[in-house]
Amino acid sequence: MLIIPVERAVDWRRPPWMTLGIMLTCLLVFLFYQSGDGRRMGGAVAQYLDADLDRLEAPAYETYLERRIRLEGETGLTSRLGTVKDLMAQDQRVVLAHVLLMDADFYHYLLQHQSVIWSTEERSYWSQHRIPIQTDWVSQTSALAAGVVPAELSLADLISYQFLHGGWMHIIGNLLVLFMLGFTVERALGPVKFLLAYLFCGAVSGLVWAGFNWGHYLPLIGASGSIAGLMGMYVALFGRQRIRFFYFVGVYFDYFRAPALALLPVWIGKEIYDHFFAGATGVAYIAHAGGLAVGAGLVWLLGRSWLQPRETFFEPEEDEQEERFRSAYSQAMGRIGALDFEQARLQFEALWKRYPQRLVLLEHLYQLAKLRPDSEAYRDRARELMQVTQAQHQPERMLAVWQEYQGKGQPHHPLSAEDHNRVFFAGLRSGDLKTAERVFERLRATGDRTLAEEACRLLAAEFEKRQMTPKARHYRDLLGRLGA
Repeated sequence: MLIIPVERAVDWRRPPWMTLGIMLTCLLVFLFYQSGDGRRMGGAVAQYLDADLDRLEAPAYETYLERRIRLEGETGLTSRLGTVKDLMAQDQRVVLAHVLLMDADFYHYLLQHQSVIWSTEERSYWSQHRIPIQTDWVSQTSALAAGVVPAELSLADLISYQFLHGGWMHIIGNLLVLFMLGFTVERALGPVKFLLAYLFCGAVSGLVWAGFNWGHYLPLIGASGSIAGLMGMYVALFGRQRIRFFYFVGVYFDYFRAPALALLPVWIGKEIYDHFFAGATGVAYIAHAGGLAVGAGLVWLLGRSWLQPRETFFEPEEDEQEERFRSAYSQAMGRIGALDFEQARLQFEALWKRYPQRLVLLEHLYQLAKLRPDSEAYRDRARELMQVTQAQHQPERMLAVWQEYQGKGQPHHPLSAEDHNRVFFAGLRSGDLKTAERVFERLRATGDRTLAEEACRLLAAEFEKRQMTPKARHYRDLLGRLGA
């Protein structure tokens, strides 16, 4: 059974670069660094079989497994014991050699108990041939060289093991889940904090696994512990909010909604149960449980300080935002339909503050203010609309608002010289010289001599450029009178 939170959709306008970077790193490590493992194991198996070491080790391995099953209660090894017996009976030497060489715990068991297992001559032969194979080939494989080995634990291995994988199915499964969780957590924390939290969760989950397997030499590799940490952070970020989960059971899959944190004890409990009762599956269940716990714990402990989610993380998704806007917009339009203009104005003002990028809201406020052309509110809305349309490079709309205001609001509350000057430049840039001339006359009437002279000079230059000599001469003469 698989249950994964899928509350958020990917916003490709803000790609999860750190998540994608981690995925790419894992893939490159698998393709280039770990690709050498086949060559290393091939060399090890060849030398191992040439020396007939399987004839010495296979009976000892059978005894070793029986001892662990009978004396240490590791019943999960029963199936491996059966496989080894079958391989020995069928003389499948190559496959058997792989099994024996990859069991690092068995190798160290032989080192410690060789005097009991073999005669002096056999011990000498084994040491002469087996130890170089282990040193030169097996120990150089990626899992033993960079994985978490509890008996030889190092800080570097707690980081490097997170980027190693045991095969194509392992890496594909991990990267898919990493992407599904990573882009949401990265959006909440930011790329740098996300990376540090990801690596920390992986390191702690590796430590937890090592603690439960202390003294053993079998390595741990894979990003599963780190991903479990992301899952813990994911649900802790949403807290008690009901979010969407994807589940897969057998061949059936679907979605359901539940409080985010409700799934955390279920996940942890399942991993702990599988650790004790699932048998020797090769899956590091206890590392998953550790990752889940540390991921959620990080958010709970540091969620109000260093790991505090970004404010943008809690913004609704685009679809939800659009639905909320449409609902509020419809209500405000309904007020206009009911001729309740004051309430409509209040609702549109609230929407304009929340959605300042939607020019239609300011247009409605302008039209409502125009119902009282003698009010200062009409002047203020006209001025605001002209400034916004100028910023959005809509000079035609800016000029239209100015022209309309001249007939309705200008007699009551005149625009300032600066307002006229902005419109004048918009007229020049759009090539509407007739409107620019009208704006110039309004600008001239304000008494601001400096702005009027500059506008007159620009008009004269523009008409000269267009070879409209009478007009250019008119403004040159007028410029001389303004400067007198």
